[in-house]
Amino acid sequence: MSTGSGTSPNAARRSDASRRAILRAAFDLVGEVGYAKLSIEGIAARAGVGKQTIYRWWPSKGAVLFDAFLMLSEDSGGSPALPDTGDLRADLVAVLRATVEELNDPRYDEPMRALNTEIAHDPELARTYLQRLERPMRELKKDRLRSAQRAGELPSDLDLDVAVDLIWGPLLNRWMLRGGELTGDYAERVVVAALDGLRPRGGAVG
Repeated sequence: MSTGSGTSPNAARRSDASRRAILRAAFDLVGEVGYAKLSIEGIAARAGVGKQTIYRWWPSKGAVLFDAFLMLSEDSGGSPALPDTGDLRADLVAVLRATVEELNDPRYDEPMRALNTEIAHDPELARTYLQRLERPMRELKKDRLRSAQRAGELPSDLDLDVAVDLIWGPLLNRWMLRGGELTGDYAERVVVAALDGLRPRGGAVG
């Protein structure tokens, strides 16, 4: 019995299993050998598939690695929306502390640095990153700030794109440049500094 798309359930399962094996292999290998030595041939050998299987789905090793990160994010479960407890400061501190933990995790550090470098040099991968990750995540961040605006914690005329950059930018910049401590306490100081600067005139935040 075939599905409506003409692909049998067994074939679809095998295809998904192969795809996940490739993505896991890419993520594991880049941590072991570094991005410069990562190759489609190596990924294929680790995943137990042919090179053409990979090239049928992805144009480059950078694209494979990007999808590997998306798969890991999906597998981690939970809602992608930012927490909204009614306390903006506490919610942002929690989110940025979690971000610091991820950036400092040795399993992710090398792959994420490699991916950021590749995005800077591959226009097609950069467009994919913007469409599938950066813009959706930015909208989630802005949604949380909009909720704070409705609650009177932030001014109604605040430029939300600038606010997102002020809150999240320092962590990513410090991580990319390896420019000093990147800790939960630093993340909390970033939130406090950003919100003190964004506080409505005459009001208080948190």
